[in-house]
Amino acid sequence: MADDAELYNPSPFYLGSHAIVSQGAYLCGATHEYNDPAFRLVSFPMRLGAYSWICARAAVNPGVNVGDGAILALGAIATQDLEPFGIYAGVPARKVKERLRSAVPVSSGKPVS
Repeated sequence: MADDAELYNPSPFYLGSHAIVSQGAYLCGATHEYNDPAFRLVSFPMRLGAYSWICARAAVNPGVNVGDGAILALGAIATQDLEPFGIYAGVPARKVKERLRSAVPVSSGKPVS
């Protein structure tokens, strides 16, 4: 994890091999039940796949999982799961292209752990 990256993880986070979280990125693992008068905290386990990359100042919403090799671009906000090897940009993040699977070491078609 780079400087000023923050993982708010009341529930477990799983970071796959070689997952990168760049400077100023924010991964939020919880929210509040806003219709509950007690404003109860609701947390979610989350996963960053092997060789995934959360770029600088990007944010991942509660409960969003990032597939192997996926990239969340600079300042983008992930509001839903990111498919393996997809490249996502914008607010909310949308898939803009595919990452070459040859860009990461593989064994039997899966990223090496």
